Amino acid sequence: MNNYSLYKVSNRTKLSELSKLAPQSFKAFNNFNQKVMSAGVLSEKFKELIAIAVAHVTGCPYCIDSHTKNAKKLGVTLDELAETIFVATALKAGSASAHSVNALNAYDDKTNDDLYLQTHRNRMKEFWEINKDLTNSFAKFNQKALNPGVLSEKEKELISVAVALVTGCPYCIDSHTKSAKNLNVSSQELAETIFVATALKAGSAYAHSINALVAYDN
Repeated sequence: MNNYSLYKVSNRTKLSELSKLAPQSFKAFNNFNQKVMSAGVLSEKFKELIAIAVAHVTGCPYCIDSHTKNAKKLGVTLDELAETIFVATALKAGSASAHSVNALNAYDDKTNDDLYLQTHRNRMKEFWEINKDLTNSFAKFNQKALNPGVLSEKEKELISVAVALVTGCPYCIDSHTKSAKNLNVSSQELAETIFVATALKAGSAYAHSINALVAYDN
């Protein structure tokens, strides 16, 4: 087995191979990605922050590297970067916490054809009672991460929606979309947020084609 590096910045040059291997798909994806990341009702700077949050959830080092550098060029501060990452952290952890209701249903043999019902969320209180110390600790972190700071509460809720879409947590999508609406997020802002999340989740697969091409060559 060759002991080659799985992640090298220089390997990104291999993306150009895709333009020859699948030219139509390559062009279509890049056109889509460019349109998504362009300024609309959301600024280019804020879209880059959403992208950074999603990239931390997909775990794509290429995406984190490129979007953090893009954000810096657009004037994003370290404080804004840190708050964005902590929102992503809270939402990724929150997805696991929210799915505790599914674990409780399975444990109690209450699983039926409807795996996700609004009423299932009532069981979260049961889960929280199992270990109050851990519950309180997580709740305090989650609250601090989502409280307004250098980023507004509205911005943090939009980032939360994007991350929730990528974690695939229906409870999180529902609650954070409703919270965003209560903060006067427009349907246009929501739509642009959804497309940034879509582009970044797809972009992670696109970026990891580098690993596939390197593996194929080795």
